[in-house]
Amino acid sequence: MNNFIKYLKHSLVSKLIISVGLTVILSISAWAYFNISNIKTQIMKNVIASTDRLTNSIKLGTHYAMMLNSRDDITQIINNIATQPEIENIRIYNKEGQIKFTNQKQEIDKIVDIKEVACDICHKQEPPPARIGLQTRTRFFQSEKGHRLLGIVQPICNEPGCATECHFHPAHQTILGSLDVVVSLEQTDRQILKIEKGMIKFAFFTILITSVIIFFFSLQFVKKPISKLIEGTRKIAEGKYDENIDIGNEYEIGLLGTAIKKMGTQIGLDQAELKKQRNEYQALFETAPCLITVQDKDYRLLRWNKVFKDRFDPKPGSYCYRAYKGLGEKCFDCPVEKTFVDGKSHYGEAEGMGKNGEKNYWMFITSPVTDAEGNVVAAMEMSIDITARRRLKKELQRSEENYHAIFNNISNPVFVVDIQTFEILDCNIKALEVYGYSRKILLKKLFSDFFIEEEKTELVEKIKSGQEINKVKHIIQNSGSIYVDMWASPSKYSDKKVLLVTINDITKRLETEQHLIHASKMATLGEMSTGIAHELNQPLSVIKSASSFCMKKMRKKEIIDKEIFDKLISKIDNNVDRAEKIIHHMRQFARKSDVKLARIRINDVLQRTFEMFNQQLKVHGIDVIWDKNEALPEILADPDRLEQVFINLVINAKDAIEEKWEKEEIDRGDNDRITIVTRSTDARVIIEIHDTGIGIQKEAVDRLFEPFFTTKEVGKGTGLGLSISYGIVKECSGLIRIEKSEQGGAVFIISFPVIDSLEDDLVYES
Repeated sequence: MNNFIKYLKHSLVSKLIISVGLTVILSISAWAYFNISNIKTQIMKNVIASTDRLTNSIKLGTHYAMMLNSRDDITQIINNIATQPEIENIRIYNKEGQIKFTNQKQEIDKIVDIKEVACDICHKQEPPPARIGLQTRTRFFQSEKGHRLLGIVQPICNEPGCATECHFHPAHQTILGSLDVVVSLEQTDRQILKIEKGMIKFAFFTILITSVIIFFFSLQFVKKPISKLIEGTRKIAEGKYDENIDIGNEYEIGLLGTAIKKMGTQIGLDQAELKKQRNEYQALFETAPCLITVQDKDYRLLRWNKVFKDRFDPKPGSYCYRAYKGLGEKCFDCPVEKTFVDGKSHYGEAEGMGKNGEKNYWMFITSPVTDAEGNVVAAMEMSIDITARRRLKKELQRSEENYHAIFNNISNPVFVVDIQTFEILDCNIKALEVYGYSRKILLKKLFSDFFIEEEKTELVEKIKSGQEINKVKHIIQNSGSIYVDMWASPSKYSDKKVLLVTINDITKRLETEQHLIHASKMATLGEMSTGIAHELNQPLSVIKSASSFCMKKMRKKEIIDKEIFDKLISKIDNNVDRAEKIIHHMRQFARKSDVKLARIRINDVLQRTFEMFNQQLKVHGIDVIWDKNEALPEILADPDRLEQVFINLVINAKDAIEEKWEKEEIDRGDNDRITIVTRSTDARVIIEIHDTGIGIQKEAVDRLFEPFFTTKEVGKGTGLGLSISYGIVKECSGLIRIEKSEQGGAVFIISFPVIDSLEDDLVYES
């Protein structure tokens, strides 16, 4: 019995049958109960309604006889109606409770207590109400035979026809008496009982059939499949992962069986993979290139790998401190002991003397080995020989010291700059000397702090892109400034992306170049002196003539005609302006100036250049031919320095023509000329200066722009003009080259990039 109860407690099928059975029983019982109650209520309503209709029929049937006071007719009517089997009694009471008419002869004229049920219905109120509801007039009571009876009371009301001389009733009396009809409910109760029994039987058989169906359904579709599932899972638990679980259907349990089968197959694969990994881990444990041991709380070695065995050859039960270091007791600061205390990993380094007498170094780490409850039962210690790394570290330290020595002895300033923030992370000693800051202050600055504000954004982007930047102005200590060239290359510094920025201080070189340019200007002025003197001689001659004429007239005290005087004064004024313009031009040309790049039109610079040379070239018999494009776009250049370039090239052209006359011993001819051509392409403005001179030898072309190289005789040239011209053109982002001219001499071709028409008129100073 106990086993059966235990089975019921643990059986899914029994629980399913009981739970479903109880649900069905309760549902059908509730349905039967409410259905029977509803039927009983409906039957009783029908009986009460039919009895009430019978009561009304009796009242209507006796109404005429009552009006005539025909007692025999009333009695006959009542007796006839009472013959029906369900009718027990029909009584008519007067207002005093006396039975005046009845189907029971022995009850005639019997006076009943007015408080009895039949009378009390109307006499609860005085006077009795004329209208009383059916529910109030209805009563149920038990007969002497034991079956139920239904009684309905119908009040008999006073009518106007009743107030006659034959039987006078006062008009104020509303109720004259009552009609009481009592019917038997024996047959009705039998019918209800029969219905109840039928409903109960139906419910019972429904519950029985449903339970049988549930039982066989559960047995067939639940118990058997579940038994197969249990058997299959047991076999999977035994390691038979490929066992077939055939439930025999495709419903949920069948799908569950398929899923369990797939799970078993997957578990089999996972087990195989786990076994493979276990073997791999075992192989790794054995062949790992480090010392691995497992120790208990007494520091005895439980397991070790092959490397440890080959190196120390431990015996079973050996202590770790004896096997590792040959000590007689555990280490003072034992990491294994700490792991057993706090259950955490500990690591560190140790050192000792090797068999060869050299000091060896180890790095170790411990890890707890726990049981299922989380208790530390052993500790694993893994050690790695870091002797070689320690030696390498020392070598690296020496190498780093050498690197710092080289870094600090570089003759140029070098900065290590964070590529994102431009913060200066490091610099060499030369940087401190050139910029005048202490290391502490310099390492707090941003590299962009050296730039002037107008150029800061542009220069930062150029440095990030790795471009070489030339002639940049840097602000140094005490608001001083230097000019530098910069090179930036990406690198890493303490795992940060940085830029190695190398600085070349070109301040002194630029000063030297300025001196050379100025010296070249002075030399050019020397070469131009004859032409300049001739240019000045003309306005001076005019001034002299006009002033002499005036002085002569003044000595003779003669009056000068006003028109003539105005003309003379005007000529003097115009020629003074001309002389002043020539002198101003010379002063502008001769003065020292910084490079100032501005928007210019190249034709204007060329025109200003030839203002000083026209007369000189005419004196020498050399014509100037112009082929200008008047619609040239603007370029960005220094107009004063470009003028020096054009002067140098014109002087060279003049000298080449004169050298041809001298060497070829020919007279000046009409074919000797200098041709100036200006034109443009889509992106560049081009200037060509042709001459009909002696030309340039092939071997001299490659060296023509080198400093101090000249093809002229000693004393006639410094060799700086073309070199300086080349540098000026490059500063203006231009190109210059020499070719053989179609006119027989040489042609210098200079080109400059065109400025975007939308670009602001900015002046860049360097």
